[in-house]
Amino acid sequence: MKKLIIAAILSAAGIPAAQATTITVATVNNAQMVVMQKLSSTWEKRTGNHVNWVVLEENVLRQRVTTDIATRSGQFDVMTIGSYEAPIWGKQHWLVSLNDFPASYDYDDIFKSVREAVSANGQMFAVPFYAESSMTFYRKDLFEAAHLTMPAQPTYDFVEKAAATLTDRNKQVYGICLRGQPGWGENMAYVSTLVNTYGGRWFDMKWEPQLQTSAWHQAVSMYKTLLTKYGPPGSASDGHNENQELYSTGHCAMWVDATAAAGYVYDKHTSKVSDQTGFAPSPIAKWSGGTGWFWSWNLAVPTTSRNIDVAKSFVAWATSRDYIKLVGQQAGWVNLPPGTRKSTYDTPEYTTAAPFAAITKKAIESANLTHPSEQTVPYTGIQYVAIAQFQAIGTAVGQNMAAVLAGRMSVDDALAKSQAQARATMKQAGYLH
Repeated sequence: MKKLIIAAILSAAGIPAAQATTITVATVNNAQMVVMQKLSSTWEKRTGNHVNWVVLEENVLRQRVTTDIATRSGQFDVMTIGSYEAPIWGKQHWLVSLNDFPASYDYDDIFKSVREAVSANGQMFAVPFYAESSMTFYRKDLFEAAHLTMPAQPTYDFVEKAAATLTDRNKQVYGICLRGQPGWGENMAYVSTLVNTYGGRWFDMKWEPQLQTSAWHQAVSMYKTLLTKYGPPGSASDGHNENQELYSTGHCAMWVDATAAAGYVYDKHTSKVSDQTGFAPSPIAKWSGGTGWFWSWNLAVPTTSRNIDVAKSFVAWATSRDYIKLVGQQAGWVNLPPGTRKSTYDTPEYTTAAPFAAITKKAIESANLTHPSEQTVPYTGIQYVAIAQFQAIGTAVGQNMAAVLAGRMSVDDALAKSQAQARATMKQAGYLH
């Protein structure tokens, strides 16, 4: 009734009443995005507009937004996409440039590496919601009981021995949890860094796939050993969220995954092991580089949106300093979206609440997208290859890796199949002759 009265007054005065707009936002069901969904009422009250949320599991989200962008169907006004898609889709003119926010947005406050990862041709085609590298989470109480000390820089030799010592299947405590769910951004995010630290790469300088090299064999063999001997049952179906739940409920002695999960596992409201969790860098094997991945989840506006201005208003709000402050006030300072803004790491409330902040910041700043392997490579990206064909290649290889964990395929057979699939895709795309 109140809105009708206001509209009548505006009409009588000859002033057109602003129409509320509903935008559809597609996002992933990660913890940080769940917080964004809860806090979006602040933006709705401020602007009078509304958000229709489509919240999806990571692999499903990627399929839906990729289909939408490729078919130009315009289902979404805002898409949550990764640093992989943003520059590729931006070059195709599928995304709106986001370089024109007010000075108060302060682009310079965003880490340069994070800005560059979502840019192409000098324009930002997405704005970063949070950025991450990878790290090792571990149970200090279990380590102490087993008389183990986590090294300042763990190695995979140490991790394997510690996992063997700490596994207690009778108590449903597993030495290590890792991503097993197939997907180029799920299990292959981890496996790619494992290959890097064993000295491997996806392609040589002539774009020949390198999946049957000794480095890939050693990396995938270690992956199989860790999860089949010391991991939870059914690990081939566990992705990031499943492992986060396993760790937070006390079932994992170690977990190597995204730094962005640190706030969740250190928050006493969401984790049963918050007071027993320690943090260390990602493990290394033969090469010390490339073991920490680089990723950012970002908000982008497709050019097919019918509500571009309202969509831009929302993404500017959700990635602003004010939003980050609102998260601290409403959801707890430990839960700030990490890795995007310098000012976050100058916030005393955050650095006090989050002992992992320094490790996260260092991991993100040291991640080198142009030098992911000990060997020279023709691509950029650490746990992905920044070419359009990688989505199909990574997904296919991820399915083969899951088959190894499930006992349906040997390491040799999986790598041979993966090599053939990668080569066929690259040949069809014109990279090989």
